[in-house]
Amino acid sequence: MAIDSDASPEQTTNPPVIRLRDAELRFGQRVLWHDLDLDVAPGEFVAVLGPNGTGKTSLLKVLLGQHSLSTGSAQVGGRSVHAGNSAIGYIPQQRGIDQHTPMRGRDLVRMGIDGHRWGPGRFLRRRRQQVDELLDSVGARDYAEAPAGTLSGGELQRLRVAQALANDPSVLLCDEPLLSLDIHHQKVVASLLHEQRVERNTAVLFVTHEINPILPYVDRVLYIVGGHFLVGTPAEVMSTESLTRLYGSPVEVVRVGGRLIVVGGEAECVDHHVHAGELSIERGAI
Repeated sequence: MAIDSDASPEQTTNPPVIRLRDAELRFGQRVLWHDLDLDVAPGEFVAVLGPNGTGKTSLLKVLLGQHSLSTGSAQVGGRSVHAGNSAIGYIPQQRGIDQHTPMRGRDLVRMGIDGHRWGPGRFLRRRRQQVDELLDSVGARDYAEAPAGTLSGGELQRLRVAQALANDPSVLLCDEPLLSLDIHHQKVVASLLHEQRVERNTAVLFVTHEINPILPYVDRVLYIVGGHFLVGTPAEVMSTESLTRLYGSPVEVVRVGGRLIVVGGEAECVDHHVHAGELSIERGAI
């Protein structure tokens, strides 16, 4: 049974750029989620939360055209999902690059423009200008000529944000892009994504286990557990009543010493630190 809250105000005035209706995804006998209805408006920031194995990354792969729904429908920009959709920018999980890889920072960004083409291509001056503009937009010009394998995780994620923005997408799909980054770089990358979505009115679907760096920017949360889901504002979703309803077993959300601690629900134990008006989720903290 799906659990849902009212749609956000933005969705009542703007056609959604992402729309899921009666969506179900299963692999064999295992149902990841079902009866999922979700509209994401232009410029909206939606965080996707839930335990491992609940289908968060699989949701992104459905929108990327890499997985097919078992039932229901999915659209991006008013059209059925399909592979190679230029309306979508994709930021994968953080991963390193071999230090001997013969690729500069700017080459990584350029792959977002013409990485699907063979050969040197035409209009090289125009493409270089476009790459420079993208590098400037994410503050990465200073290390654009450096070998990609020598860059830090935060620097690489800036470049991947620029790469994802190369075709001015209407949707950004982010698969735990803050993973393995320190707290400082998590906040920098989160702020950068927020700036870009405001400037470009780009919708963001952000899969994460760590909500603290993005909470100031999140409009709604999609929380998936055991095939069910809850959609609402962070305050609506992250409460004792809401999570107890979602997990189908007692869950308690309490504030202790400036922290929100969530205990219960399929043996999940999640620690939520609250400071300066922000909320973080740290798995396995107690």
